[in-house]
Amino acid sequence: MSQKIALVTGASRGLGSALAEQLALRGWHVVAVARTVGGLEDLDDRVKSAGLPGAGSLTLAPMDVTNEDAMRHLCRSVHDRWGGLDFWAHTAVRATALAPAPSVDMKDLDKSIAANLRATAFLITMVEPLLRVKAGTAMFFDDPVAGQKFGGAYGATKSAQIALARNWQAESQRVGPRVLIETPRPMPTAVRARFYPGEDREALFSPREEAARLLDLI
Repeated sequence: MSQKIALVTGASRGLGSALAEQLALRGWHVVAVARTVGGLEDLDDRVKSAGLPGAGSLTLAPMDVTNEDAMRHLCRSVHDRWGGLDFWAHTAVRATALAPAPSVDMKDLDKSIAANLRATAFLITMVEPLLRVKAGTAMFFDDPVAGQKFGGAYGATKSAQIALARNWQAESQRVGPRVLIETPRPMPTAVRARFYPGEDREALFSPREEAARLLDLI
């Protein structure tokens, strides 16, 4: 029970996958949540093939963060098995195509609200007690695209997500858990490719490199 327990939501690709991998390689047990089963299996393969002595392990949880019943059951399972969480990294996000504000598709907006805002709010209510048990840390990730032109439904709901995280951060300063809001350096992720098509991706930071830097903060 001395092993540290982490929850990574959005762990099948990009920064989320890199964070889950780095945590496991540092000896943590990681509950990796994502919709894409193949991406989670690739993550598990990378951790196992590294063969590092003292490496941790993974629990793969292929589920959608917008499914509140599934998230409630997952958090109860974490409580029953480990008692709480030392760390939660929330990278799950829905990124829509570029769109000016007058052209935002309402279906896209509804889905973005569900994934980027409502799911975050619900997860905070479920995860906060688990983090409080172990004096843990939650980490959210700001995106400069939010609030810029053509951000569309993604920009609006990502901004709302970070506003909610800042509320929680201010409210929990004295009583915990610790809430960190970081801005990752540019990485060649699928989300970034939507907003910066044609960009020289060779000049960007690798998700693995950025994950290691961010984890050093905790």
